[in-house]
Amino acid sequence: MTLAFSSVPGGDEAVTEGAPYARALNRLAKASTLSFYVPGHGATSDGAGSSLAEYFGDRAVELDVPPMIDGIDLGENSPRTQAMELAAEAWGARRTWFLTNGSTQGNRTAALAIRSLGPDIVMQRSAHSSFVDGVILAGLNPTYVQPTIDTELGIAHGVTAESVAAAMDAHPGNPTAVYVVSPSYFGAVADIPAIAEVVHARGAALIVDCAWGAHFGFHPELAESPLRQGADLSIMSTHKLTNSLTQSAMLHLGHGEFADRLEPIVARAHAMTASTSESSLLLASLDLARRDLVNGGDHYEESIANAARARELLRADGRYPVVSDSFDRYDDIVGQDPLRIPIDVRATGLDGHAVRNQLANKYGIYVEMATASTIVLVIGFGKSPSIEPVIKALDEMTVPDGERFAVSLPQLPPTGPIHSLPREAYFAEAEIVPAHEAIGRVSAASLAAYPPGIPNVLPGEEITAEVVDFLQASAAVRGGYVRGAADSAVQTMMVVRD
Repeated sequence: MTLAFSSVPGGDEAVTEGAPYARALNRLAKASTLSFYVPGHGATSDGAGSSLAEYFGDRAVELDVPPMIDGIDLGENSPRTQAMELAAEAWGARRTWFLTNGSTQGNRTAALAIRSLGPDIVMQRSAHSSFVDGVILAGLNPTYVQPTIDTELGIAHGVTAESVAAAMDAHPGNPTAVYVVSPSYFGAVADIPAIAEVVHARGAALIVDCAWGAHFGFHPELAESPLRQGADLSIMSTHKLTNSLTQSAMLHLGHGEFADRLEPIVARAHAMTASTSESSLLLASLDLARRDLVNGGDHYEESIANAARARELLRADGRYPVVSDSFDRYDDIVGQDPLRIPIDVRATGLDGHAVRNQLANKYGIYVEMATASTIVLVIGFGKSPSIEPVIKALDEMTVPDGERFAVSLPQLPPTGPIHSLPREAYFAEAEIVPAHEAIGRVSAASLAAYPPGIPNVLPGEEITAEVVDFLQASAAVRGGYVRGAADSAVQTMMVVRD
């Protein structure tokens, strides 16, 4: 079998072996057809498609066809249906939906679907903003469980089964769903089986945001797929570490006791959030990525071994600690993703954002993300980039002792009281006022200081003096910023009009 990233001409049938949707799309592209349908380029490289073909190549244009075509995505056993069934089997799911608007779509779909189980939910406070959007859209009533935090580096990790149980028991209503994140941005893996046990014992469904773990379950050195660990729904950004195209993702339904209830309502929510003109290129890339994950074991061996070598070089150097080496200090972390390498770059004397910018602009090295104290490297499935140029660049950009940046993070304040559902506050009449006048008012916006990226105030919560001080201090730190702020210095805030 030829994997998608092998050097084979794009139109060769071997490229699509084992990928039914991609194969059907490929055969249509190779057929001699006369097209009178959208998109306007008509899947040909002449006329309106000429500039696209010149830029992307003929194949991309030829494969960009609309939905609802016999032999590709129409019918109960269409190639697309077959592709999604193979994906469900690969990740241990009962059913899988392909997503062409990323995990953002998956999070919003999950939130809309679980509202049918009931309004009450317990969610990890460091959830992605797209799930907060879903909470607002669905009118959910959340209680939050705080992740553990590395206060020295300003990094949010995960939650424990005990903290989830405590949050469920403290919720004033009857939680019917729990939402957690695993792995974290830094590769920390939570104890999903233990969390699933306490969630199910309390009669709720478990949603796992596994956006960064689409490769989990395909190699012994990787964590298991959460679908095989008790998750009822799991969202995965397959484009992040596997070889599908950017903006492609999957939503998986587990086999547990909630499957019968969830399947029709997830399908309905998916139909509401999906485009009626889904990209065939993204869908085909999902099919190929699944096929390659199932059959590309040698490529995983190479990538994992390369990541291990990178860690050893960093440890031998000694100046740039591997952040995940200290994960054993945290009860919420039971494993790590070997393909994510978080590095403490404080020894350079620069903040992580400055390091990231210099790596890109001066050295042509692009890393996944940065915080005030760290950068995070990602090694994708089948990739083996060298770490040596990164270490060399870090050495060259190190500043003299007298010019060093000292990371000083303000203490994370408690959140204010909840006065209304997030949806009510979000849609209420709002106004922007000076920050000192916002104290004691109800927020109409979601604000999160980076680091550590945990929402400090959400719609419906009271803004406290401690939160205002923290947000302004975080915005003033070099490399810090506040997502969702009305202005970069947080001198003003959006509140519900009295």
